[in-house]
Amino acid sequence: MRELRIRVLVGVFVVAGVLSWAGARLWNSVGTLPSVPLAAPIVLALIAAVLLSTALSLRARLKAQRERRPGAKGVDPLMAARAVVFAQASALVAALVAGMYGGTGVFLLEILDIPARRDQAFYAGFCVLAGIAVIAAAIFLERVCKLPEDDDHDNSGAEPVA
Repeated sequence: MRELRIRVLVGVFVVAGVLSWAGARLWNSVGTLPSVPLAAPIVLALIAAVLLSTALSLRARLKAQRERRPGAKGVDPLMAARAVVFAQASALVAALVAGMYGGTGVFLLEILDIPARRDQAFYAGFCVLAGIAVIAAAIFLERVCKLPEDDDHDNSGAEPVA
């Protein structure tokens, strides 16, 4: 399984932000800009909490297993792989959503004199912060589940030495 790249997440965030900013400018010139929902940062914060609690649980179980504590509950490799896939997917979606709301929030900074738009700018800012929290928790979960012998620089294409 390939490790999540920060460059990819930053690229998704920036591209989504620029497209969202341009789309918000266009949409506002044509009609009424849709509002930023209050639920968006709340949902992202809940996903970050689930990822963080999963990472802490797995880390404690793996530590107990390494120390060979009596009655230590092992970690199923398939469950760990599913957790990593969930973390990677969550990080990618959070980068996309945070970029989208970040671009909209930057556009909304131009019209802060309207109270409703000011609230939406705050919601967009919280959405970006919650997206960063999801990404941080996802990277932490991925690091917790990483096997010590996993390397990106392994010689998987090389023939064994006889």
